[in-house]
Amino acid sequence: VYSTPGCTGCRAVKEYLTSKKVKFDEINLAEDEAARNLVIEKTGHIGSPVVQVGETFIFGFDKKKMDQLLK
Repeated sequence: VYSTPGCTGCRAVKEYLTSKKVKFDEINLAEDEAARNLVIEKTGHIGSPVVQVGETFIFGFDKKKMDQLLK
């Protein structure tokens, strides 16, 4: 989960994944320039949250897409 401090969508993603008992790493885009560059390269966007499942990036809090990829 690529996130930023104070991001309500980021908090919602983390709470959702935790409720589904999905382990995840959190990467703070505000502090990690390499991660910011990666997100921009892979998604064409800068913002948060961005969820990476395998090689797929999800921009925003998209429960349906997360559920499909986590099956």
